[in-house]
Amino acid sequence: MGNSEFSVHERRVVVVGAARSGIAAAEQLARRGAIVTLTETRDGFEGAERLRTAGVHLELGGHQRDTLAAADLVVVSPGVSVEQPVFDEARARGVEIVGELELASRWTRGRVLAITGTKGKSTTTTLLGRMLTAAGRPVLIGGNIGVPLSAQVDASTPETLHVVETSSFQLETTTTFRPWIAVWLNVADDHLDRHQNVASYAAAKARIFANQTAEDWALVNADDPVVSARSEGVAAQRTFFALSGGIAAGFVVDGDWIVKRTVAGAEQLVPLSAVKLPGRHMLTNVLAATAAASIAGATPTAMTEALREFRGLAHVMEPAGEVGGVRFVNDSKATNVEAASRSIESFAGVVAIVGGRFKGGDLRRLREPLSLSGRAVVAIGEAAPLVRDALSDLVPVVTADSMADAVTRGYGLAAPDGVVLLAPACASFDWFCDYAERGESFKDEVRRLVQMKQTSGR
Repeated sequence: MGNSEFSVHERRVVVVGAARSGIAAAEQLARRGAIVTLTETRDGFEGAERLRTAGVHLELGGHQRDTLAAADLVVVSPGVSVEQPVFDEARARGVEIVGELELASRWTRGRVLAITGTKGKSTTTTLLGRMLTAAGRPVLIGGNIGVPLSAQVDASTPETLHVVETSSFQLETTTTFRPWIAVWLNVADDHLDRHQNVASYAAAKARIFANQTAEDWALVNADDPVVSARSEGVAAQRTFFALSGGIAAGFVVDGDWIVKRTVAGAEQLVPLSAVKLPGRHMLTNVLAATAAASIAGATPTAMTEALREFRGLAHVMEPAGEVGGVRFVNDSKATNVEAASRSIESFAGVVAIVGGRFKGGDLRRLREPLSLSGRAVVAIGEAAPLVRDALSDLVPVVTADSMADAVTRGYGLAAPDGVVLLAPACASFDWFCDYAERGESFKDEVRRLVQMKQTSGR
């Protein structure tokens, strides 16, 4: 729960970045009597007039060192690195620099259940929220997906459960953020265009446990050695989950059930028959959501009911259509190598569409799943030469110059009975504004291909 005594009344607060979380933070600060300036590198953005009406001063076209240095508090959006030189003077003056997640958590009245990890955050967060809703609890879902935590503050009550997806960018700017239940799913090479190395990336993730106490819960993936090591010595009650089943106590898959193991035996929680998500790696997300929901007091009946109705998220292993015997699957949210690898290994006869804006990692790690199930790769975007260099001696690699071209080439390589899988392993910002736009483009092109084949009778 937050700190109701934290006040920004008549304090000069600068919000850096006008993405969703920055706008939500600026609005919340203005409502609480702060003197708010929002700075943005763009010359304009959607929602600007709404902020001006709320009394927020806008400084567009770049972040000004003097503005930041004169602040009493600086709030950064997740997409803004606090390592930029423009922050140096403010930091030297002792100005507190926090992220939107940290700011909002100081005012929330309900308890926070936070989820982090390199892959699976959104699926786990959404499923956990649905399980708790099915259990009759008042739930608000958001954070790194959907609604920023700042936009939930006004609706927060002592009974509210905030189920919050948290990224490394959000966690690295936390100082007091304290989840009641914190879930760390996994860690792999990602965001190395922002973090100095994998160790600093993992350290940012580990901050999810930093302020917990013995009254809180730290849910840890025992199958991930980095997560296990980084969680040692936490103050919270450390509890394990493991898809491998290799733990004596905690949450595991045992036969046809997800169970909770204790010294007294195993309690059956959710039957695997209720899982409607493709890919074995998705079971880790289901397992983690079940563990957190169980700790939060959800009944097995409520968890099972929610799971039976859950078909996954858009752009996450999402069926996108079929032409003849060729299936199309949209996993645009697989924006790192590890996520793409798990996606590829979930299908046989895969033609993977890989590429975009490279953000670090080793594309050669896609070789193992491709050697088992891959037919070919279609390379797209800025990373196409890197994709070719990493994989062309293993499977055929062709380059496409648009999403339409990628879908057409993928279909030709996958026919008559394969799977064309959008699993980019890269960010989307070369061709698209985000992974969702990329996924929608893929689905649009698949629909066009379906219509064309139907019209031609082939």
